[in-house]
Amino acid sequence: MYVSHLSLHDFRSYPNVEVPLEAGVTAFVGRNGQGKTNLVEAIDYLSRLQSHRVATDAPLVRAGAEQAVVRAAVVRDGRTATLEVEINAGRANKARINKSPLPRTRDLVGLVRTVVFSPEDLTLVKGDPSDRRRFLDDLMILRAPRLAGVRSDYDRVLKQRNSLLKTAGLARGSAREGALATLAVWDDHLAGIGAEILSQRLSLVQALHPYVGKSYETVARGASRDDAEITYKSSVVELVETTTPTVETLRQAILEELARRQKDELDRGISLVGPHRDDLLLHISAGAERLPVKGYASHGESWSFALALRLAAYDLLRADGDDPILILDDVFAELDSQRRVQLAELVADAEQVLVTAAVSEDVPAALAGARYHVRAGEVTRDE
Repeated sequence: MYVSHLSLHDFRSYPNVEVPLEAGVTAFVGRNGQGKTNLVEAIDYLSRLQSHRVATDAPLVRAGAEQAVVRAAVVRDGRTATLEVEINAGRANKARINKSPLPRTRDLVGLVRTVVFSPEDLTLVKGDPSDRRRFLDDLMILRAPRLAGVRSDYDRVLKQRNSLLKTAGLARGSAREGALATLAVWDDHLAGIGAEILSQRLSLVQALHPYVGKSYETVARGASRDDAEITYKSSVVELVETTTPTVETLRQAILEELARRQKDELDRGISLVGPHRDDLLLHISAGAERLPVKGYASHGESWSFALALRLAAYDLLRADGDDPILILDDVFAELDSQRRVQLAELVADAEQVLVTAAVSEDVPAALAGARYHVRAGEVTRDE
């Protein structure tokens, strides 16, 4: 699978741009602020309907425009399909395949799959649990696109339940009794949908674990695959590695914990139980000890672990079937020379690799291929 043509209309800094692409490596070279990252961001957006740079869609629409359009010709097994998303500021987005509208925009998710390496990847190691939860959920949805709807339903239920908790916490008498009865209904919704998400995350972490160790061994100097470990920390149940709880077991565990924490939730007006409170724990070996990467790993070890997570995601998606499109967004400027070479050699044989760099010298020799120069929104191919 690869993108053979990219068209943007009023996306970020581009009023209009057409970029022919091909399988193999393509590098976009230009100083910061010239628009090179906007090109690869658009392709990643088609994959996940989310940007790896901003949390909302509004910045993706060019200033002064009402909507942006991202269109890409995607080749898979020799057949070409045109995927398109219309990003509307303040209104619902729309999606099309071969000019035919899709019933739901999220039906586009996963038709083209991307893995993005960027300087922001250090937040996977040093950031909040929400960054690691997003990493898991994005990968989970790329593997099973129907879960985009499940996650959306969970976010909706969580928002409604939090609103009800605030109301119930302030209510008195019969009003409070009515609010608590309604809360029990939302508890059931949260437990049912939350159990499915939790079950999927647990299966994903189990599948991802060996790939993380293998990738860490490759990118960290002198490391072995046993030196990197990921485990899932649930806010609901104590997990035993040798057992995989059923969805029903997880649903009951969530309900029991909701009952136990109800007073705390009413006092604080927020949901304290569920997969939105979980974390992905990262550990490295230090002699006989296993230490959290956050707070104990050096800068180089932290980068190695972040790279290992992305490489593991790529390897897992590749094992599922199609090669995902690899996007290396200004990542080489953040790495020392050895890690640059190692990463380049690891990804050079991917079906399609898209690289952005400030200067040509930042693109390793192993990633020789097509090259575009980006300057003030003009995208020009080297002949």
